[in-house]
Amino acid sequence: MFFLDRRDAGRRLAARLGHLKGTGVVVLGLPRGGVPVAAEVARALGAPLDVCLVRKLGVPYQPELAMGAIGEGGVRVISDDVVRMARVAPEALAEVEARERTVLDARARRYRRGLPPVGLRGRTVLVVDDGVATGATARAACRIARARGAARIVLAVPVAPHDWTTRFAEDADDLVCPYTPRGFTAIGQFYADFSQTSDDEVLACLEEARARPVGAPPPERSQAASEDREADVRAGAVVLRGRLTVPMGATGVVLFAHGSGSSRHSPRNQFVASGLNRAGLGTLLFDLLTEAEEADRANVFDTDLLARRLVDATDWLREQPEAEGLPVGYFGASTGAAAALWAAAEPGARIAAVVSRGGRPDLAAPRLPAVTAPTLLIVGGRDRMVLDLNRDAQARLRCENQLAVVPGATHLFEEPGTLEQVTELARGWFTDHMAPIPHTA
Repeated sequence: MFFLDRRDAGRRLAARLGHLKGTGVVVLGLPRGGVPVAAEVARALGAPLDVCLVRKLGVPYQPELAMGAIGEGGVRVISDDVVRMARVAPEALAEVEARERTVLDARARRYRRGLPPVGLRGRTVLVVDDGVATGATARAACRIARARGAARIVLAVPVAPHDWTTRFAEDADDLVCPYTPRGFTAIGQFYADFSQTSDDEVLACLEEARARPVGAPPPERSQAASEDREADVRAGAVVLRGRLTVPMGATGVVLFAHGSGSSRHSPRNQFVASGLNRAGLGTLLFDLLTEAEEADRANVFDTDLLARRLVDATDWLREQPEAEGLPVGYFGASTGAAAALWAAAEPGARIAAVVSRGGRPDLAAPRLPAVTAPTLLIVGGRDRMVLDLNRDAQARLRCENQLAVVPGATHLFEEPGTLEQVTELARGWFTDHMAPIPHTA
């Protein structure tokens, strides 16, 4: 699971859609689950929010499996492959369609409350859902927007199968999805809270959007509430892309060092970062390498280089107004944990705490005895090789330390509930140890 809930997914999705701000885009959420996601996107972009009324046509004996979808304006999309595989008779399909059409018409009356839909003609339309599985509902939504005169359609979802782009080439002009895993069985497996969205919640999202002037900045992005911005992190002679989030009244800031093959967009690190933000901790997720440097695989495993980048990023962070005077911690994942420990061992580092998730502290073995920051090593119980490496590394540490084993978890913590445990452990460690550290000469 990589999203706390639909609101969290919407905020993360919005971070990938900043290029649409100020373009006059209209955001359409797919009721019901897609509306809370779309509400966060619309708020971040200062765009109007509306619903795109679509009803999934579920296989009669397995309603969660979509065999098609219907929408406003008589739009109808049928997945012939699913109908054939599920052996759904024409009369059974017609019965499901008639029932769902009744529900769709009733929802149109309730959601719209006599108000006309937001005009789409000649505009860029951003269609948002909480995820894509079979894609029938999203395709129907795109076709509805096209039929209403949209000049350009962007389909954006937080999570989708790795091959999802091949399904929508004819329906959307652009596709945006921050997480496209191969092990995809259901959208809900990537959410900690995937409880059903109620009609009242949909109405609340729409009423809030209608009350907000178009183009108004999102409340949670205001200076009074918090700082959440894209950042150019200066590290020596290079500039690294990052995202800095500092909640109001933050007690500290955590820099994330991602593992090999990952980046600032790592869904696992973003999940943990969101949990830390909710606990009042700031976060900086940034790329340790430039795109050109990533092409050389030797750089990905150059712990010395990555640690120097982390040290430079720390210096940059301490110069930012929103982080001034706040204690700093490191969260390292996989090979990034080695960089975090290496950097924390630097003289005068002044790091308040370090957390390693599935880390490779053995890559920083010579530096481990010099680490003074309290260090938490989190390892999956089924990640046996890495667990042994962490036990050996723990024996080298001279600082306050702890080894936490998450039962049943493998290296990537993909098992249900395991990443939540990582987040809880990290949150507790950082909040317990984020006390200001005096500068020492």
